[in-house]
Amino acid sequence: MNGTESSRPRALLSVWDKTGIVEFATGLAELGFELVSTGGTAKLLRESGLSVLHVSDLTNHPEIFDGRVKSLHPAIHGPLLARLHKEDDRTELDRLGYSPIRLVACNLYPFSTAAAQDPPMDDNPLLEMIDIGGPTMVRASAKNHQHVLIATNPKRYHDLLKAIGAVEDVTEVDMSLRQELALEAFQHTAAYDSAIANELHQRFIGDPAAFSDVNEQSERLPSTMLSSAHIMHTLRYGENAHQAAGLYVDPLNAGQHSTLVTALVEGGKAMSYNNYSDADATLRLCRSLSTDEWPQTPHACVIVKHNNPCGAALAATQKEAFDMALASDPESAFGSIICFNEPVEAETAASIGNLFVEVLMAPAFSPEAKSLLMEKKNRRLLTIESPQNRLAPLERILVRKPVEGGMLVQTEEPPIIDWAEAKTVTDREPTQSQIDSMKFAVRVCEQVKSNAIVMVQGTATVGIGPGQTSRVEAVRIAARRAGDKAKDCVLASDAFFPFKDGLEQAAEAGAAVVVQPGGSIRDQEVIDEANNRNIAMIFTGHRLFRH
Repeated sequence: MNGTESSRPRALLSVWDKTGIVEFATGLAELGFELVSTGGTAKLLRESGLSVLHVSDLTNHPEIFDGRVKSLHPAIHGPLLARLHKEDDRTELDRLGYSPIRLVACNLYPFSTAAAQDPPMDDNPLLEMIDIGGPTMVRASAKNHQHVLIATNPKRYHDLLKAIGAVEDVTEVDMSLRQELALEAFQHTAAYDSAIANELHQRFIGDPAAFSDVNEQSERLPSTMLSSAHIMHTLRYGENAHQAAGLYVDPLNAGQHSTLVTALVEGGKAMSYNNYSDADATLRLCRSLSTDEWPQTPHACVIVKHNNPCGAALAATQKEAFDMALASDPESAFGSIICFNEPVEAETAASIGNLFVEVLMAPAFSPEAKSLLMEKKNRRLLTIESPQNRLAPLERILVRKPVEGGMLVQTEEPPIIDWAEAKTVTDREPTQSQIDSMKFAVRVCEQVKSNAIVMVQGTATVGIGPGQTSRVEAVRIAARRAGDKAKDCVLASDAFFPFKDGLEQAAEAGAAVVVQPGGSIRDQEVIDEANNRNIAMIFTGHRLFRH
């Protein structure tokens, strides 16, 4: 493409992320473009030897308020929005003395990166990271993509140079590319605005999960639920082979390395949709157990299959935690995902041996452990960095579930059970060690799909009955998996026993203690059966459904 001085097409370059901008501007100049720029971008281009007009040369107005206002002017937005296929718009541009702008490269102040800083940035400097002129230029260019090419992603610079170089005039660039770029631009500004609205909601209104009163939480739910995420890569397929799937990252977490989405994955084939889904459930439970409640047993191991724990344990050593978690249900552990809350040691890796494990997760892996674990073909190691080499506590978040015509939204956080207020409802009182086991059992039970029954000995599961439509069947499954280890166990139920049959099955399996929310109209019938069986039972008043 060639152009004379009087007919040179004009390109406006104003970017925060300056990756590749010098090379792009050089290529545009070689293709005959006149370059216009602002602030730091103009300075960089001039220092690189390029001839650049400053925006103020077009507006005849200086940048003001430390650059807060520079491109918001008719001399910029007139050329961006002029409908050049309409004679009236062309005539008006000529009357005003404005030349059309044919290409814009613009990306925005990094609000999400600033909002993700730890410790959090104060409100005023964060507000300065809200771009005003940039989104306006991007939206104007995207709206008028029939006449303006818009690039918000540096990865697109090469495509643009190639497309422009292949035609005689920039106006001939294919409409399909123009539409792709316009769509990307609108997605860019939509994600930007969503990140701002969500962050300011938490700052100005408050995180709904931070309030203990349910009514107070509801009042603080966003009046408009906004969501934006950027695709990191497509996955081989979804839950099943006929479903398409992708992995997306929340822009507010894009710069962090301690999330599941941004974690380091090594070894084997690429992670699948199901791998990530199961890894999320595994991580959630491991983080829930990684607290100071059990100082004598700091090592946690969680084994998950199909979104349900099949084994979980806390122990004084990592190997012991793994051995106990695996013993809970070694059959289901085949093809599972395992998570540790401390760096994996060589002794633990040796114990895992040839067990078929889809993914192993931890804050780190010792060199010897990594070497041993990677001997198994297709085994993936997923490293999630976190402070003090422990998995960070689960952040209070809002979880969304699509339903036809909309979505359901709720807070996600572990239940806060006041054990001093939990009520012993039977003649037999639980011992302190049994209460400690209850606390562990409830933490595991909260992460098991409903209806859920969890049997534990000490701080290790021995039998889990997940996701049943009948509570008594969940007890039978947990008891069958526990076998002889059910004798004198602590049993946790995620909701009340609607009939005494579940309690009868628990007693026959050997359970000594039951912890449940209570609240059934047949509570007294269940209590009486527990007394008849000499079982201690506590009501917590907290239901733990997970669907």
